[in-house]
Amino acid sequence: GQAGAENAVLSIMCGGDLEAYEKAEPIMNIYARICRRIGSSGAGQKTKMCNQIAIAGLLQGLSEAIHFAKKAGLDGHAVVEVISQGAAGSWQMKNRYETMLDDSFDHGFAVDWMRKDLAICLAAGDEVGAAMPVTALVDQFYKDIQNIGGGRWDTSSLFKRLEEIS
Repeated sequence: GQAGAENAVLSIMCGGDLEAYEKAEPIMNIYARICRRIGSSGAGQKTKMCNQIAIAGLLQGLSEAIHFAKKAGLDGHAVVEVISQGAAGSWQMKNRYETMLDDSFDHGFAVDWMRKDLAICLAAGDEVGAAMPVTALVDQFYKDIQNIGGGRWDTSSLFKRLEEIS
């Protein structure tokens, strides 16, 4: 988003004509950590779909881990401090676990936008014959968040859903 561009840490995935990409790449590199042409027209959008699919699953897993830690009487901060250094570590864990524990979701990428993106992903999955049962399930969990008034909340609010149903 905007903060990523301002801090030059965006991941840019492109599709289209190679010559056009090569002309635009120096400008994109100003505000990106990585800029890559994936293939022909449409390849960038499909790569963005892969990103959203992965984030949806990551956030549900992170939400469940933090929820379990709380219910088990563990210090959520200590748990994440340890597990973030291993295979479970991710940008979402590093940047969202504290706000999740603080029940603060008024920042970041909105649930409404994620649901729009996941609808596109699921439709594209149907088109190409890709089964995505976890993505479909997490999309419904985001619908639950919308139903409790959280459409503008950050996507890490999946944690709030778990707190609500427990």
